[in-house]
Amino acid sequence: MPESPHRSRSVAAAGSAVFLALAPGVVAGLIPWLLTGWQMEAAPVVVRIAGGLLIAVGVAYLLRAFARFVVEGLGTPAPIAPPERLVVGGVYRYVRNPMYLAVGGTIVGQALLLGHSVLLAYAAAVGAVFIGFVRLYEEPTLSEQFGDSYDEYRRAVPRWLPRLHPWEGNN
Repeated sequence: MPESPHRSRSVAAAGSAVFLALAPGVVAGLIPWLLTGWQMEAAPVVVRIAGGLLIAVGVAYLLRAFARFVVEGLGTPAPIAPPERLVVGGVYRYVRNPMYLAVGGTIVGQALLLGHSVLLAYAAAVGAVFIGFVRLYEEPTLSEQFGDSYDEYRRAVPRWLPRLHPWEGNN
């Protein structure tokens, strides 16, 4: 007997929550804490405010992007439990990699809020890893899994710089 969509979404939601804690939670939470102890250094108030806003926006977009995998993809962002359907709705209509951008933005926001330049260097290293992972693993895997649908999406939606208007293509 096939699983109901409700059950599939429940499983996808649980898997996504675990992956959220393990991947972005470690990359944008645990490691920045290990590097800084969340201790604030000297920084102008306007820089701290900008950092706080960047963190808030990054976390909000990260959660929205994760939710799309549950609602639309019936899977998780984790390579071991990929989505059944290509995720192209919500924030994915503007940019192909909103999770990576959100995590990077959150780390940069922490650097600004806390006044720690080590987090800027860390953000650059994380960004380099993300770029390599996307180009060497994620894009070829999605192209193989979703074929023409992914190729159309890839041609229409930028990898890193968001579109000004949402892509209206269909999956």
